[in-house]
This record gives sequence, structure tokens and C-alpha cells, in this order.
Amino acid sequence: MAEVGTQKYDDHFDHLFKNHPCLSKEAHYTSGRIHLPVSPNCNIQCKFCKRGFNKSDIRPGVSSLLLRPEETPDILEKALSLCPELKVVGIAGPGDTLATDYALETFEVIRKTHPELLSCLSTNGLRLYDKLDRLKEVGVNSITVTVNAVDPYILTQIVAYVIDENGNKLVGIEAANKLINAQMKGIKRAAELGILVKINSVLIPGINDEHIKDIAKVTRELGARILNIIPLIPQYELSHIKAPSCSLLEKVRGEAGAYLDVFRHCKHCRADACGIPGKGQSLHKELYDKEVVETFSHG
Repeated sequence: MAEVGTQKYDDHFDHLFKNHPCLSKEAHYTSGRIHLPVSPNCNIQCKFCKRGFNKSDIRPGVSSLLLRPEETPDILEKALSLCPELKVVGIAGPGDTLATDYALETFEVIRKTHPELLSCLSTNGLRLYDKLDRLKEVGVNSITVTVNAVDPYILTQIVAYVIDENGNKLVGIEAANKLINAQMKGIKRAAELGILVKINSVLIPGINDEHIKDIAKVTRELGARILNIIPLIPQYELSHIKAPSCSLLEKVRGEAGAYLDVFRHCKHCRADACGIPGKGQSLHKELYDKEVVETFSHG
């Protein structure tokens, strides 16, 4: 059995925890990862999320450019030359990875060229259940699902709207219930398929700071294995809320840690990040040396 923090995991996940820098403290300082920015669209709007294209902001939802799936092998070869310690190929945006099929197509390409690398993605979970068989087929080893509330009334304060599978725009309680139900169903099925599930929760003072322990409890029961609590970056519709203090962050981590092991080394990575996170290594400017540009349509 592998052990991370206070929890023990099946040997099935041992290789992941030893090599994935977003799952363990040790790998965070020794293993590299690349985020391939191939997913343009998002099917929900979080009130704290402001996506963009630039080379300077260090936060999720930001990239220098968009890549086509067929462009990614050349980028990966360059990344390996810049960071030989690279162990993980991830896709984290700049939109949601499962709102389109570009991430799936990319993993299919990468699996043929570099099957030795671990594959992971981050998603809001709205389309997770529908895409799981395909994710398993293309070799995705771990999935991060952003769950900011399991109570629909709290989630209405965080998510402005959800676009369902038929293109309908849902708001309020209807949107919150749609997203929560999809996340819970997807997390449970992913765990059953043997995919490691990590939960990301954005800590928003005054909205979900008393609720993240409930997220940990519920998602652990569904099969999630680790939790990452991300301090709010005040922006967009939640720009008026202050970022959580260190003491609040530690308090919430302690409460949630009663249910899930808590990863404590998140760097608010960009959608085109590259390097070893724990070394403060940021190679996206060297890797993506083009001008800021969208290389294919958001349509």
C-alpha cells in the first residue's frame, strides 16, 4: 500500500503518487508537468473565472495561445528538451477539457508518441460521466474535478450559469442541481473505472468556507482520493471578496483533512504551464514563443 499524508492507497495508484507533482509533496519538487492548451470552450460560468490570453498572469484559465491536437507532439518534444524531468502531460483549459473533444483527441495522439508519460486532465465535471469510457480508452490516469459546493443553494452564489448538453442556458437552482448531479455521477463512475480522482475546491470566504469539509466528506464517499483547496483570486463577479487569509486556509484544510488527504502545494498553474512546480520553474514563455494568438476558432 502507498501512503500519502494520513491516508493509504492501493498499489494501483502508487506510480501516480510517486511521479505526479500535483498529487504528492515529493513529486512536486522532482517531477515536471506540461499543460497543453487545447480546450477553448467552457460550458459553465463561474463567478470568479476570467479566462484570457497573455504570457504574464499566473492563474488558471490563462494561456499564451491555443493549440490544435495535431500540433501537440512537436510542443511535447520541445518541452522534454527544456524539462527532461517531465513525467506528466495534463490538459487544464483554458476552457473546460470536456466541453469539446480536443483534449480526448490530444491524449490519443500523445498515447501513440509518448505512452510512458502520465496523462491527466481537469474538468468542471459537467460532461465527465458521458466521456469516461473514452477517457479510459485514451489512457487518462487521473482526473481533477472542481467541486465548489455540494449544496445547490451555495453553488448559486458561485456559478452564474450552466450550458446543458442541448445548448440550453440554465441558471439558479436548476443550474446548480444540474452541475452537482453530473459531478457526483462522474466522480463515482471514474473511481469505479480505476481512475484516480482529485478534487479541487476554490475557497471563497463568506460563501463556501464552512462547506468545504462537506465537499470532502461527500466526494470521499464517491471514491475521490485527494483534495486541493485553492484560495480565491478576487476577480470578475467576485472581485469584491478578499482572498482567504492563511489562518482561514489552514482551518479549512484541517477540517477537510478529516475526510480526504489535502494537497498543500498548488501554484495556481496556467493552462500552458510547463516545468517542475515546486522549483518555481515556469517555462511557458520559452515553450510557446509565438505571439499571443488563438490558433483555431472557439466555435
